[in-house]
Amino acid sequence: YLTSQTMNTQPNMNRPFLARLLGTYAHLAGPLLRLTLAVVMFPHGAQKLLGWFGGYGFDGTIGYLTESVGLPWILALGIVLLEFFGPLLLLIGLGTRFVALGMAGLMIGAIATVHAPFGFFMNWTGSQAGEGFEYHLLVIGMALSLATLGGGSASLDRKLSQRGA
Repeated sequence: YLTSQTMNTQPNMNRPFLARLLGTYAHLAGPLLRLTLAVVMFPHGAQKLLGWFGGYGFDGTIGYLTESVGLPWILALGIVLLEFFGPLLLLIGLGTRFVALGMAGLMIGAIATVHAPFGFFMNWTGSQAGEGFEYHLLVIGMALSLATLGGGSASLDRKLSQRGA
């Protein structure tokens, strides 16, 4: 439920830069999307950075991304850091739009570099050589929704943007 007080129909370019950058509507969609995306992505980041949940850890992941996938080292580092720290930022709603755009880009990159040859469907039965990209499309949809809507109610983005308004 949005009122004229919670929603501006036109951007106010006189507002401070921080308020325009972090501003968000007072809606529940943001917290729901942030929580869901954080819960889904954090274990992947913990696998890559810490080796939790059966992951390869930092060295193994960097090695895979640079040697097998062929990514530059700095991009591989960015992926590991985004997948681990991005969900933590989403939980508190800080930098939501930036993290969300990063996650969307990450998933587009994963589709392009690894998953596209295996088709749409995940490998539920173990009969494919690899995983398809249906999961990645869901993450992209969630991330682009967050990038559009912002962090919503109960986000640090909202509190910071109101302070700078």
